[in-house]
Parts: sequence; C-alpha cells; structure tokens
Amino acid sequence: MTVTGIEAISKTRSRVYLDGDFTLVLYKGELRKYQIVEGKELAEETLQELEKEVLPKRARARAMNLLKSRRYTEKQLTDKLLAGGYSRELAENALAYVKSYHYVDDARYAYDYVVCHMERSSMKEIEQKLMQKGIDREITRAAAQELAENGMLAEEETMIRRLLEKKHYDLREADEKQKQRIYGYFYRKGFSLQTVRRVIEESFT
Repeated sequence: MTVTGIEAISKTRSRVYLDGDFTLVLYKGELRKYQIVEGKELAEETLQELEKEVLPKRARARAMNLLKSRRYTEKQLTDKLLAGGYSRELAENALAYVKSYHYVDDARYAYDYVVCHMERSSMKEIEQKLMQKGIDREITRAAAQELAENGMLAEEETMIRRLLEKKHYDLREADEKQKQRIYGYFYRKGFSLQTVRRVIEESFT
C-alpha cells in the first residue's frame, strides 16, 4: 500500500492515509521507527504489526490513562477513543479490556449516580441524564429497584416534600406567578405534576 498523505493533527500525532483513505493515527516516533514517508510503500507486514500490536496496545493504555482522572460510561469512553483517532474496532477492543477489570461498569456507574442525585432529582430526570451518558434505562431502573428494596430510595412524594423544604417554598404566601415558577421547577426536574399538586395541596391546605 502507498502512503498517499500524512496530516498533522497535533504536535505529536498525524493521520496517515494509505491509497487515499484515512487509515491510522501515529505518533512522530512511530512514523520514524517504521520509516513511514509520504509517497512510499508501506509493507503489509508493517501495517499488520501496527494494526494488531502497536495500536491495540496504545488504545488500551489510552483508555487506562483516561480512567485515572475520572469515571466513564462505556459510551463515553468509546466516544473519547473514537475522537482520539482510534478505529471502532480498536475502541471496542480497549473497552473490552478495561471492562474485564471492572474499570468501566455501567451498572455500578448508574447505581452510584442514583445514590448521588436521588435527593434532588426525580428518577425520570436521572434516567434521562444517564441515557445521555449512554446508559440504558433498564440499567438505571435496576439500580433504583435495588436501592428501593434496601429502603434507600425515597418515594416521589417524600422527595417533593424535601425539595419544598430545601427551597423554602410556601404556597400559602405565593402569588400566581410564583406558583407557576414552583410548578415549573418540579416539572423540569421530571416529577409528575399530578403528584406535585397532591403533595402541595396536602402540605399547604
């Protein structure tokens, strides 16, 4: 295959095009080591070494390095690797590697997220936020179910009362505009307006 282009994407990395198609992202040291120069042929055995040994190892190392600074869901980590120039195959290979050590665990992520946010967010809002992170709704619901069975997840009515107290909302002194703002707050948080009205009527009548 012929190296038809080498495009710098940072001070240290470049995209390598083979026969006109984008194929690899390599570091400058790797370009030198494998003598990859625009216009020259790239031996098939060299390409195989890069694709089967060098890049998978680097993708796994990149995934591990990313996880040192923060937690990721499967989707977030995959997207991060893809954005870094790794192919879908390499990203999935790296994901499988870190998952094998439980460094990425969507079920655990969902459970911890629910614990962290259940005092100030409805389960509907939590589900939506986690879906944006790539976690299936059923995984979130399983986490919530586990918490509920252990008596750790409050009922929606209790959560609404807590938020009313925390926000110091008192409907007895609120005008119509303030009431609409209060209802809007709970609606945006994903609570059932029917439940919100019932709790407010019970609390302030």
